[in-house]
Amino acid sequence: MSGTAHAWFSMALQKQMEMKVYGHAGARVLVFPTRRGRFYEYERLGLVEAIQDKIDQGWLQLFCVDSIDAESLYSQSIPPSERIKRHIQYEHYILDEVLPYSETLNPDSFLIVHGCSFGAFHAVNIALRHPQRFRKVVAFSGRYDLSAPVSEFRGLFDEYYDDTIYYHTPNHFLPNLHDVHLLEELQKLHFVLTIGNTDPFLSSSLQLRAALDQKNISNEFYIWEGRAHEADSWQKMVQIYL
Repeated sequence: MSGTAHAWFSMALQKQMEMKVYGHAGARVLVFPTRRGRFYEYERLGLVEAIQDKIDQGWLQLFCVDSIDAESLYSQSIPPSERIKRHIQYEHYILDEVLPYSETLNPDSFLIVHGCSFGAFHAVNIALRHPQRFRKVVAFSGRYDLSAPVSEFRGLFDEYYDDTIYYHTPNHFLPNLHDVHLLEELQKLHFVLTIGNTDPFLSSSLQLRAALDQKNISNEFYIWEGRAHEADSWQKMVQIYL
């Protein structure tokens, strides 16, 4: 399946943005790519093919978005404070442009947000911040604290930290969240998290799961054998969990 390409000039980002849609009906699935990934990556990694039957039968419709990670969280050409501001603009693009557009193509109210690796961060972060927009989160091999280095992966803010970064760091803000209204919305969500038992982000995922449990947020947590941080593993995961 090649999908249907869509593109427009984003007012939030002030640039042309592209997206691919797969399927014709069913639950809408917002799919974030991996680090610096493109809108066609999910297909390239064989993940569309892995769930082709669910797409063809009208159970799922995928909305695979582009990233701007190289301009935001993974940029080293702008200060950390500007990186997180650019990321917030990306969040506005998703919430104010992509999701409304997806509703014009498919009015199904059941919206899943999904991603692998860095896409898992995007999926979890936006759902925790805007739970009223989503119903389910499916995150594979994620890292949920970008501020601290992990194994060979650097911290993304060069030891800079402020309130804005705090509120975009799930493992920091969720354990301290006490807003009753927001917690009620979060408790309507269901999270599915996977991670390999030798993945360097295992500790990060365990921390997130503990915070979800602490806040009585519905979740399933699965530990896979090995690193399981690759397309072959994600193809198997997506058949089971999405």
